[in-house]
Amino acid sequence: MLGLESVLVKPLLTEKTSKETETYNRYAFVVDIKANKNHIKNAVEKFFDVKVLNVRTSVLPGKTKRAGKGFKKTAKSKKAYVQLQDGQKIEFFKGI
Repeated sequence: MLGLESVLVKPLLTEKTSKETETYNRYAFVVDIKANKNHIKNAVEKFFDVKVLNVRTSVLPGKTKRAGKGFKKTAKSKKAYVQLQDGQKIEFFKGI
């Protein structure tokens, strides 16, 4: 069982996610690979004090990388796109 503190790893801040935030009020997070949609929704609502409409997730497979003469595989990760109700927002950088 996952604790709510370990569900959200970090916010995902890219040009694509910034555009989705402005257009659809949707935020992206890197989450724990074992977290499901209910865990993610509860964690976002608790930590940011907002109301979540829906959650979309995607699992990114690990990549094969060169390491000297051999190959190594990186770990897989999971992203979550969280859509909030109209009029609500999350401020990652307060006071800037």
